[in-house]
Amino acid sequence: TPLAPPTGPTGPTTLGRRSAGSPQYRLIGPHSPQAVRCSGTLLILDQNESGLRLFRSFDWNDGLFDVTWSENNEHVLVTCSGDGSLQLWDTARATGPLQVFKEHTQEVYSVDWSQTRGEQLVVSGSWDQTVKLWDPTVGKSLCTFRGHESVIYSTIWSPHIPGCFASSSGDQTLRIWDVKTTGVRIVVPAHQAEILSCDWCKYNENLVVTGAVDCSLRGWDLRNVQQPVFELLGHTYAIRRVKFSPFHASVLASCSYDFTVRFWNFSKPDPLLETVEHHTEFTCGLDLSLQSPTQG
Repeated sequence: TPLAPPTGPTGPTTLGRRSAGSPQYRLIGPHSPQAVRCSGTLLILDQNESGLRLFRSFDWNDGLFDVTWSENNEHVLVTCSGDGSLQLWDTARATGPLQVFKEHTQEVYSVDWSQTRGEQLVVSGSWDQTVKLWDPTVGKSLCTFRGHESVIYSTIWSPHIPGCFASSSGDQTLRIWDVKTTGVRIVVPAHQAEILSCDWCKYNENLVVTGAVDCSLRGWDLRNVQQPVFELLGHTYAIRRVKFSPFHASVLASCSYDFTVRFWNFSKPDPLLETVEHHTEFTCGLDLSLQSPTQG
């Protein structure tokens, strides 16, 4: 019988992010955010008709926790790591990184590149309880967002509203921010447990989902956050990541320390569509393909 996972994320993770029009690469970054430091490796995998092949790999001197592709350059991506830094990489070059941004004072656990046309902004969330805004062409952060009272696990841009992003934290809140005011717009006491992940609905600018250590997924209408608009139960350990489908407004996927990946449709009376149980360890990361509605 496996031991119950801790309330914070540990163990190896597989991370995937693919920008529109980019090659079909996958990225994998092992990590272990504990007292003993480990190195990290960024693997770029190329997918073709015969399967996956290793295209390129990069080493970093600390664990890599998250990765995000540039939205205007298919070769450029940003990672974040346990030493408090962000790294800018170019997959067309055999060596790297191109640049390192070091301002956070603790582990950087989340990084996301804005998908809004005309914006080339990256947001990062750290265990130092701050969120930082970056323009990768500038050598320092543009501003710092403060307000969370515990470690920040997830930061994600709105796909609809320019300059707007969400964050989730160990302080049990979901927060919505506006870069134009550098202040928090909405604070949602979304769970009575640490919130490890959040994501925006691709079809509804007011709908955000959260996944927490209490094993539940909750959907929030930002126009009225008094009660969740849906709650999905079924995971038996903490939910590590949640992602809305890019093809269906009410479909999402989640992964958990219970070793499973689950697919849901919150509009149905019986919302659980499928449970995938092929993992034999903590399931720490997932993403959904932008090219195919049946691939993750």
